[in-house]
Amino acid sequence: MSQEIEIGLGKKARVAYSLDDIAILPSRRSRDPQAVSTSWQVDAYSFDVPVIAAPMDSVTSPDTAIAMGQMGALGVLDLEGLWTRYEDPEPLLKEISEIPNEIATKRIQEIYSEPIKPELIVKRLRTIRDSGVTVAGALSPQRTQEFYSTVLEAGVDLFVIRGTAVSAEHVSKDHEPLNLKKFIYDLDVPVIVGGCADYTSALHLMRTGAAGILVGFGGGAVSATMNTLGVQAPMATAISDVAEARRDYMDESGGRYVQIIADGGMGTSGNFIKALAMGADAVMLGTPLARATEAPGRGMHWGAEARHPSLPRGMRTNVGTVAPLENILFGPSHMADGKTNYVGALRRTMASTGYVDVKSFQRCSVVFNPFHQDVR
Repeated sequence: MSQEIEIGLGKKARVAYSLDDIAILPSRRSRDPQAVSTSWQVDAYSFDVPVIAAPMDSVTSPDTAIAMGQMGALGVLDLEGLWTRYEDPEPLLKEISEIPNEIATKRIQEIYSEPIKPELIVKRLRTIRDSGVTVAGALSPQRTQEFYSTVLEAGVDLFVIRGTAVSAEHVSKDHEPLNLKKFIYDLDVPVIVGGCADYTSALHLMRTGAAGILVGFGGGAVSATMNTLGVQAPMATAISDVAEARRDYMDESGGRYVQIIADGGMGTSGNFIKALAMGADAVMLGTPLARATEAPGRGMHWGAEARHPSLPRGMRTNVGTVAPLENILFGPSHMADGKTNYVGALRRTMASTGYVDVKSFQRCSVVFNPFHQDVR
């Protein structure tokens, strides 16, 4: 039963927990790390590791999306980003990485005021497709009606609708209302949609026919939704609530399984692993991959929220550069800071708890650890 506390006479609040608040308990049974499987599948597409590169210009370019696919993961290109606004965005990516903090957001707003060009959407997605990896692109709910036909023309395999908070029906005064259920039903490609952070909204999104649900908003190194909107969802509770919604939806739908993808706040391998333990099937990574030497942001990290023309809800953040992309995912690590070898760390934890795959690992024991501290 969820615990509630009284904020005042007129308001009660539910207690919620972040990933930092919990810890995974080892089991009496363990196994060799090489004897576990980290694979996952969404619809007809299988991947070696449960990792998705976030659709953020500082993380995913056509080249890094290809690299992720070749390493057995998935890269999602932001189809409203610089790669679909400019023929050559490299000089602008360099500029964003170098401008002073005090003018960074204003300059980002100016750079992203350039219109999206449908022909560049097609060009970028076809570049990824020509490499032979799974092709995924993301649009916001506000832009989906406008550009989805262009995305399908380019031959996308997975379509992602990603926003701060996505509902089953998005209403826009500029375009026809986006009815997700009808939209997904009419589409020939699987759709991943989010974010959401509670049982009810997740259940409604699952009923639209989505293949996967993104869980989380307001977290992550570049988000300012807590300061600007007062919106945040502690991820441990959010993932657990959405996992419960999935269990009920499976009963309701006769066994249809919807993938849960944790999105945001996974800056260390420990939190990445704990997100899976709470019920996620895969994790969408931003900050960890923005630290790669190949990252387009050159050690700087920003998201779509930073470019809003009138109410930016994110910022450019210096996350640094720590290692090549392959080392961040597969190691080796040379420091015990949780910034590299994410998959190796996952294998080790799964082995310590005795589980053979990610789906069974979701049953592992966790404890509430309110007095945690970094002792380094």
